[in-house]
Amino acid sequence: MDNNLYEKLKDRTFYKVCASGNDFVVLLNYDQAITPDEAKILASKLCRAKFSISADGFILIERPTQERAHVAWRFYNADGSEAEMCGNGARAVARLLSELGLVPNPFYLQTLAGLIYAEIRGNRVKVALTKPKDLKLNITLRTEYDWYLAHFVNTGVPHVVLFWEKIEEAPLEKLGPKIRYHELFSPAGTNVNFIELICEDNQKYLKIRTYERGVEGETLACGTGASASAYVAYKLNLVEPPVRVLTKGGEYLEIDIDKENEQIYLEGEARIIFQGKIYPDALK
Repeated sequence: MDNNLYEKLKDRTFYKVCASGNDFVVLLNYDQAITPDEAKILASKLCRAKFSISADGFILIERPTQERAHVAWRFYNADGSEAEMCGNGARAVARLLSELGLVPNPFYLQTLAGLIYAEIRGNRVKVALTKPKDLKLNITLRTEYDWYLAHFVNTGVPHVVLFWEKIEEAPLEKLGPKIRYHELFSPAGTNVNFIELICEDNQKYLKIRTYERGVEGETLACGTGASASAYVAYKLNLVEPPVRVLTKGGEYLEIDIDKENEQIYLEGEARIIFQGKIYPDALK
C-alpha cells in the first residue's frame, strides 16, 4: 500500500451512491490533492468486491474550469480506466451534491464528454446528456461465432446496440467481450447493449442488458447504454419518446428525446447509501 496516498485519504469522507443498480464511490477533491494517476489506483482498489468498498465506478468531485459549470468530476471505471461520461453516475452524484448543499438546482456538471445539465426532483434526477454522435445503423459485425446486425452511437461514451428476441438468453458473457474489443471499434472499444422490444397493453418499452467497458462484465444498469438503446430504437422507428427502459436491476429509466435538437434526457431514481472513512486495509 502507498502510505503517501493513504495520508491523503485518512481524513476524507467517502460516499457510496447508487442509481438504478449502478453503485459508485465518491470523494470530494476540491483541493486536487489526489492526482489522476492516484485516482486510477484508488478506483482499482476501492471498487473491488468482497475485499474493499465494492462499486461499478469511482468519482472525484473537483472545481470546474469551464465558465458555466458549477462543479466538475473525474470518472473512473472499476478497472482504473478513466471514462468520459456515465449517465447513472451523473444522476447519483447530482443527488449527493444537492443533499450536501454544494450545487444549486438545477446545475451543470463538467465532464470529459462536455457539460451535463442536472435537475433534482426529490429522489429522482434528470440529466441532459451530451448530444448523440457517430450514429451508424445496420452494421454487420462478424465474430468467430456468427454474423450480427448491430447499431452504434456515442451518448457520451461509445455503445453498440443489438436487438435480441429473448434477452434472458442473450450470450452476454461470451459475445459481449468479442464486440467490446471488435476491430471496428478500436482502439477505444465500446460498451455492448442487448435489447428486447416489449409490447404489452398497446405500450412499448425496452428491456436491456449491458456489458460495460471498464467493468468488463454485466452491470445492473447503464444510463448511457439505456439512452443509446432508446435513441437507436427511435431512429429505427420502433418507439416514440419518451421511452421506458427496464434495467437488469429491475428499475425503469425514462429516456426522452427532443426531436428538434436531438437532445437526450435520462431520468430515474438516485440513492445516497452511506458515508464513511477509508481504512488502510481497503487499499491492500
